[in-house]
Amino acid sequence: MTQPSEAIFIGIDVSKTALDVAQWNQEIVERQANDADGVAAIVKRLQAEPAVALIVVEASGGFEQALVSELAAVGLPIVVVNPTRVRNFARALGQLAKTDKIDAQVIAQFAQAIRPEVRPLAEGDQQLIKALVTRRRQLIDMQTAEKNRRTSINPSLLPRLEKHIAWITAELAEIEAELADWIDNNALWRETRDRLESVPGVGEVTSFTLLAELPELGTLSRQKIAALVGLAPFNRDSGRFRGRRHIFGGRSDVRSVLYMATLSGIRYNPMLKTFYDRLIANGKLPKVALTACMRKLLTLLNAIVRDGSSWRAA
Repeated sequence: MTQPSEAIFIGIDVSKTALDVAQWNQEIVERQANDADGVAAIVKRLQAEPAVALIVVEASGGFEQALVSELAAVGLPIVVVNPTRVRNFARALGQLAKTDKIDAQVIAQFAQAIRPEVRPLAEGDQQLIKALVTRRRQLIDMQTAEKNRRTSINPSLLPRLEKHIAWITAELAEIEAELADWIDNNALWRETRDRLESVPGVGEVTSFTLLAELPELGTLSRQKIAALVGLAPFNRDSGRFRGRRHIFGGRSDVRSVLYMATLSGIRYNPMLKTFYDRLIANGKLPKVALTACMRKLLTLLNAIVRDGSSWRAA
């Protein structure tokens, strides 16, 4: 048994029906149902542990949300990580087999070895905002797919297709109106949104997404916020070989809206336009220059939220 004085690192593998709990230096894996009783049992046991240093779970399509919320509510140090990070860690260990028990043990080892930083979790209204933003994105994907079917569908079914497109469009309008209402009714979010949208190129969709998906904006250094979003370039060097730098990982949904905002920004934002033109004049590929502009825009937005300023004052 682990002595009380030793830091305890916990990994929890989450599926739709089960929760597998492992401690990094023990072989025993506890299984509970992924329901209210199972979550309560895990919370009670971990609260009783004298030295829980870190609990790590993978993002699992929302199946982890109830557990994470309950653990955070009692003040336990919980971190939700990208499954790709854990899978890469497992490969580095030579662990290729994959079962729920093994996954829980690997996550616990990842917690002890990597020790990802505990960040404030989205709560209450912010979780709802995030859910609305996610649903909006799903509806847009559905709308695009349905519109693309117009040219291939049997003509007799076209009226039904158009009816579905009209429903999706109306649902999108309702969600966007609800998002706007939630933000308008929260003074802090409203002020943050207005500051973000003061930057040329940043519109409603970008500000919604940043509020929902990047609550750390304004609280981290420019290097950390870039790495969190996945806009920090990584070296690909070996010996005398110097490879191209690439971005990797991070929050793809945030990157997607920053990409669209930057496309607009290099046309209408004088700072980004000047920066982009200079990079192109220096021989940078358009894709490389655009990525650098995305990083610069993110850095600017991070500073604006941190300082409580606006585009004109930035």
